[in-house]
Amino acid sequence: MAASDVKSDYSDWRKTIILRLQNRNRSQRICFQDLISFHNRLFDSSNALRGENLQLTVQNEKLRQENFELHNRSGSGNGKPNEKIQALEQKLLHQQEELTELHRRKGENAQQLIDLNQKLQEKEKQLQALAGSFADSVAVNTTLRAEIQMYQNNIKELENLNQMLKDEHQALQLAFASLEEKLRKAQDENRALVERLIRYKSKDAEKMNEENENFVRDGAFNPTAFLIQTLGLFGKKQAKLQKELEEAAKDTRALSPDRLRETGAAGAFFASSVPSRVLVKFDAHDGDVNAVKWSPVDRILATGGADRRVKLWDLSKVGQFESKGMLVGSNAGVMSVDFDSTGALILGASSDFASRVWTIADQRLRVSGPFHSMPDILHALCVTSTLHTLTGHSGKVMAAKFLGEPSKVVSGSHDRTLKIWDLRSKACIETKFAGSSCNDLVTTDSAGTTIISGHFDKRIRFWDTRSDTTSRDILLQGKVTSLDLSRDAIFLLGCVRDDTIKVLDLRMNQIICSFSAEGFKVGCDWSRAAFSPDGQYIAVGSADGSVFIWNVSANKLESVLKEHLSPVTAVAWDPYNSFLASVDKSKKTIVWGEG
Repeated sequence: MAASDVKSDYSDWRKTIILRLQNRNRSQRICFQDLISFHNRLFDSSNALRGENLQLTVQNEKLRQENFELHNRSGSGNGKPNEKIQALEQKLLHQQEELTELHRRKGENAQQLIDLNQKLQEKEKQLQALAGSFADSVAVNTTLRAEIQMYQNNIKELENLNQMLKDEHQALQLAFASLEEKLRKAQDENRALVERLIRYKSKDAEKMNEENENFVRDGAFNPTAFLIQTLGLFGKKQAKLQKELEEAAKDTRALSPDRLRETGAAGAFFASSVPSRVLVKFDAHDGDVNAVKWSPVDRILATGGADRRVKLWDLSKVGQFESKGMLVGSNAGVMSVDFDSTGALILGASSDFASRVWTIADQRLRVSGPFHSMPDILHALCVTSTLHTLTGHSGKVMAAKFLGEPSKVVSGSHDRTLKIWDLRSKACIETKFAGSSCNDLVTTDSAGTTIISGHFDKRIRFWDTRSDTTSRDILLQGKVTSLDLSRDAIFLLGCVRDDTIKVLDLRMNQIICSFSAEGFKVGCDWSRAAFSPDGQYIAVGSADGSVFIWNVSANKLESVLKEHLSPVTAVAWDPYNSFLASVDKSKKTIVWGEG
């Protein structure tokens, strides 16, 4: 290593030590600045006293020297110099005593200074400790205040929750008492029905035994003939209906509405006109009426209500109505009704998460069928609990329709799914996941391969039953409350919650016209609009109780019918007449006709 490097390292090392000493001197001198200043003042005072003492010592020596010289010169004088000397000696003694006193005081002051510095350091330590304790106390106090506020808020929330729970408990107690009473009545009714069923089965068994004995006695017992004879009513009815349908399909003559009802011909339609007056008005249910539908073969009107009933009304006589029965079994309000193509079955969707199928003939929940073979007949005879209640949705079912044939049903629910059911097995055979609550649905063809559904998320979705996903969808400007198809399945009608009615051309997959009017307002999320049988008119109810009718081809408002006093929930056109039925939220059903 070169000498210059050694010198450089040595110089840096010295500079580092000097800088550290200077920093330590600055940091430590601040703590003793007052002590040093006081010590310097005492030191200056001590120096001043030392200088004064030195001067007095010099003066004392001078005086002593003068006294000695005077003493030598004076021989036998009169004694005055001696007195002066004594006075000076007294003065010197007094000053020495003062000097001693000053030294003593200096020592006392130095000791006091040391004691006071020690006390000052102790007080500073105590002050620091108190400052830290005060900061901790302030932090603890802030934390405690925050906790107190949080506990006060929790107490308020718990009080509100407790009050709400008390109210809910009281409501649940009342509901429980009501349900308990209903359960007791239902158990009594069930017991009575079971007893009646046992009696009927006993009678049936006796009749069958009697028939068996007759066959055996006559020597001509045939099980197949016996079963056919037992179920002859079903076979004759189906054969008669099939024959009428075939005759209607072959008959190309223009048919009257009554003839159309008798034959059930699906291809013909009646030229509609605009109804203008009330033909009949009556209370259909004990609460809101949610759905209305005409039978395709008879002048029978079906209504579904919040009273959990589906009711049938005979309107074959103009201006008159007659109750044709009440279909029970639903545990909540009925949201939609639909007839099958033969008019023999009726389907109801309910808010109790289920759909049900009734037979019109006996007005009971349908047993398994239709019967296509002898095993089906035997199964129907042996199993008596095969009622068609389609359960599987986890939300209220808003719409249900027959899918192409009477043995299949499609339902749409608030659980954001569509389910396809096989009535023969009473099982869900397919589930469509729509992603949004379904308010209504329609099927576009007799084969039941295409389903169109309207949803809460403002979309109309198109489903192919042969595929698991939607083929396409259309976005509108509001929630879709209902859908309806023209009879030729070309035009789709959608009622939208933005107070408009949309007509879509399914061939072009686009909206071709939109209808709205002053005063027209969609009254609820399941408000139903409908095409007339010939597709020339659109009818829909409004929140103010009016029924609006638009002319599709002229694109104008044709008429506004005013008779309801509460929001109109649904309308339905008679498929073979100009009759229009409308229902509202205050029990009313009105049938409109020409003036």
